[in-house]
Amino acid sequence: MAVRAVRGAVQLERDEAEHMREKVAELVTALLERNSLTADDLISVWFTATPDLHSDFPAVAARKLGIVDVPLICAQELDVAGAMPRVVRVLAHAETDLTKAEIAHVYLGAAAALRKDIAQ
Repeated sequence: MAVRAVRGAVQLERDEAEHMREKVAELVTALLERNSLTADDLISVWFTATPDLHSDFPAVAARKLGIVDVPLICAQELDVAGAMPRVVRVLAHAETDLTKAEIAHVYLGAAAALRKDIAQ
């Protein structure tokens, strides 16, 4: 079993706590499902949010999904001129038998434009 990193992102339509929890839950669920992972496979999860998001912590959505015994952390993305607004990104470390090439990185909605090279 190897440790692999799985990336993903989603763009929010608005900065509202319930909307953030819904979209981040959708992202985390897709990330787990597409990689045949469970919460028990997770080692740690990093969430980042663009500076225009401050209604809630993205990690709240993961906790509400039942990911309760995995270290989670939230941070703010760099404030780069011209960057896509209202984006939550995730970097999850997991134990899996998948190879690096088999990992499915998940970029939902408009966030797919961030990484056309790896978005599933």
